[in-house]
Amino acid sequence: MNLPMLLSAAVGLAGAAGMMMAADPPPFPEDPAAVRERTSFQTSKSWSPQGNLRSDVAMVYGIDSTLPDRVKSWRDRGYRVHLMTGVSWGQYQDYLYGRFDGTNHVDNAQTDRHGKKISHGGDVYYMCPAENFGEFLAVGVQRGLDAGVEAVHLEEPEFWARAGYSEGFKREWQSFYHEPWQPPHESVDGQWRSSKLKYFLYRRALQQVFRHVQEHNRRTGRAVRCYVPTHSLINYAHWRIVSPESSLTQLEGCDGYIAQVWTGTARTPNRFRGVRKERTFETAFLEYGAMQNLVRATGRRVWYLNDPVEDDPRHDWTDYRGNWESTLTASLLQPEVWRYEVAPWPERIFGGKYPLDAKPEDRKAIPQDYASELQVVMQALENLRQADVRWDCGTRGIGVLVSDSLMFQREQPTPSDPDMAQFYGLALPLLKRGLPVTPVQLENAELPGFLDDQRVLLLSYQGQKPLSAEVHPPLAAWVRKGGVLVVVDDDSDPYNRVREWWNGEGKDGRIPRNDLFAKLGVADDSFSKDAPTMRTVGKGAVIWVREDPVRFALSAEADARLAGIVRKAAIRAGLEWKESNHLALRRGPYVIGAGLDESVAGAAKELKGRFVDLFDPELKVRRTVALQPGTRAFLLDLDVVGSAAAPQVIASACKALPLKRAGGGAAWTVEGVGDTPGLVLIATPKAPRSVQLERQPLTSYTYDTAEGLLYVRFPNEARPRDLVVEF
Repeated sequence: MNLPMLLSAAVGLAGAAGMMMAADPPPFPEDPAAVRERTSFQTSKSWSPQGNLRSDVAMVYGIDSTLPDRVKSWRDRGYRVHLMTGVSWGQYQDYLYGRFDGTNHVDNAQTDRHGKKISHGGDVYYMCPAENFGEFLAVGVQRGLDAGVEAVHLEEPEFWARAGYSEGFKREWQSFYHEPWQPPHESVDGQWRSSKLKYFLYRRALQQVFRHVQEHNRRTGRAVRCYVPTHSLINYAHWRIVSPESSLTQLEGCDGYIAQVWTGTARTPNRFRGVRKERTFETAFLEYGAMQNLVRATGRRVWYLNDPVEDDPRHDWTDYRGNWESTLTASLLQPEVWRYEVAPWPERIFGGKYPLDAKPEDRKAIPQDYASELQVVMQALENLRQADVRWDCGTRGIGVLVSDSLMFQREQPTPSDPDMAQFYGLALPLLKRGLPVTPVQLENAELPGFLDDQRVLLLSYQGQKPLSAEVHPPLAAWVRKGGVLVVVDDDSDPYNRVREWWNGEGKDGRIPRNDLFAKLGVADDSFSKDAPTMRTVGKGAVIWVREDPVRFALSAEADARLAGIVRKAAIRAGLEWKESNHLALRRGPYVIGAGLDESVAGAAKELKGRFVDLFDPELKVRRTVALQPGTRAFLLDLDVVGSAAAPQVIASACKALPLKRAGGGAAWTVEGVGDTPGLVLIATPKAPRSVQLERQPLTSYTYDTAEGLLYVRFPNEARPRDLVVEF
C-alpha cells in the first residue's frame, strides 16, 4: 500500500514527540495467542505511542540501514516483527545510480510511450525488474533476516499497462520472445505480449528473493516466511496495472498474500443500472472475495487489510470513517479469512490532521470517538476465527469467473471498458440483490475441489482470456457433475485473435470460447442466435447469452434481464432462488450486517437480541438493529457470549490481557495508543466494590445491573498498567 509523500507533514510535531519516548516504557506482557498471528500493521517508523496498536505483528517497512534499529524497537516492546518493502518501487537510488553494482540502471525505470519515466514521486521510479534488481532486493532483505524478522513481505509487484517502452524492457522482450520489440500500443498482439512479459518479470523477481530467503532458512535452520501484499486482480485491472496475482501461488516459498483492499481501491467508481458512482462496500466485497479465491484450496494464508484513513489526505474524518466501516464490514463477510492487517501507517491515523489541502487551522486531528472505535474493532478482530458460521442473505453458490488476463487488455489500441463493466455488469446485478457472489479465479480451476462450492458460474471472454488450455477440462467436468455455466459473450473482442494457444499461435481462426465449447461437447448452432439458450451437458447445463457483458451495467432493464437468466440457471442447478436487500453473517458471537441500496424493495432486515455495537465507541447495548440501505453493523451477541462465573473482558478500546492474581477480584494488563480514550467492557454478574488502575482508585466506571456489564473508562497510555476490579 502506497506510503504518501505527505505523511510527515500530516503527522507533524506530535509524531516527533512520540519518537523521543520510544525507548522509555517496558514491554507489554506476552500474549500466548499471538503465535497465531491474527492481526498486524505496517510502519516505516520505530516504536512510538501513536503507533502502539498492540497487534500481534509489527511489519517494519523499508530495507535501508536504519532497519535493524527499527526492528529492535518493536521487538523490545513485545511485538512479533516482520519485514515489508516495496518490490516495484522504493528508495532504491543505490541500484538506479550504480552504487550497488557499479552500473547505472536508470534505463530500467518503467517508461511510457512518450518517454516519460513513471514515478511514485521524484526519482522513486517504478522498475522494470531486471535480474540484477532481484539481486539488489535480496541484499536489502538480508539486512532484515540478520535482524531476526520472522517473515518477509514484498509488496505491490506492479507494472503499469501504459509502460513497456524503456530500453530495459526492450532487452527483456528480446530475451523472452526471441524477436524484436513491438510498441505495445500499435497492435492488440503487441499489447497482449507486453502484458505477458510484465506478468513474468515480477514473478521472476519475487522468486529470486524468495529463494534467497529459503537458502537463509536452510543455512540457519530458521523458518522465515514470505508473503506478497498486493491489490486485488479487480483493482489492478481497473487501475491499468499488470501484476502476477494468481501465479504467485506457484512460486517456491510463497506462503500467501495480504489482500490490499481499502477505501482507496474500493471507492473507484463503477457502473450499475447506467449510473457511474462510488460503491465502496460492494466493490470491497468483490475485491476481498477475489483475494480469498487466490488461496482457497492452495494451503496459502491470506490477510485482509483495512485502512482507517487512506492514501489520499484530502478527505475529512467523516469520509474516512464511513468508508472504513464499509470496507471493514465487507472483509468480515468473508468467513474463511480471520487474519487482518488492521492499519498501514498508524502514525498518520493517530497523528495526522485532515484534510491536508485545507488551511492549517481547519485541519482536524482524529476525533476521540473514532480513535476509541478503531481500537475496539482492532481488538475484536483477534477473535474472528469462529467455527459457527451462518448466513442470512440471498442465494449462495454463484460465482463470476475471472482471469489474471483482465489486466492484459487495459491499454491501447483497444482497451476494455474503462469502468470494468465486463466484470461489474455480471457481478453487481447479483450482489445488489443480496446474493454473496464470489469472483472465482479461473487459473485455479485445475485445483482439486476448487469449484465444488459453486453451483452456477458466469463467464465471459470479453476483456479477459484463459491463460492456459488446462482450465477448460476441469470446467467442463464441473458442468457434467451438475454445475450450470452461463456464458455471456458475443465473440467481438479483438483480443480473441492474438497469437495464443487457442489458435495455434495465430495459425487458425479459433477463439477461446470455441475450445471451451468443444470440451463441453456443444456446438454453436445448437444455441439460438436471438435469445439465451440452455443446453444440457451431463448432469449440468450451459446457457449462452450472445451479448457483450458490458451491456448489463448500462440500464435497469438489462440488470433485471441478467438476474432473470441467472435465476433460471440457479433453479436448474438445484438452488432455491432468494433475493434480499441485505447481507448478514454470524461468526460465533459476532454478527456482521450490511443494508444494500439500489436493491430489491421491502422492509429493512431487523436483527433482534442483545447486541453490543462495536461501531459505537460507547459500546452501548442495542435490542434491535435495522439494516437500512447503507447501514453497516458489527455486533457482539451477548446471548451467545453468555454469563460467566468469573468476570471477563468482552470488548475493549485497548489491549487487555488477564493477570493471575491471588485472592478475590480480577485483573488485567491494559495498554493502548497514547492519548486516546480507553474503555474496557467486562461481563460480570456482580457490581464491583472498587476499581483501581496502577493501584490508584478509578471513579470513571459504571455498572449496568440489567445487562451485567461493567464499563471502565480511562485515558490510554502506551505502556502496560494493571487494572484491578474488586468485588
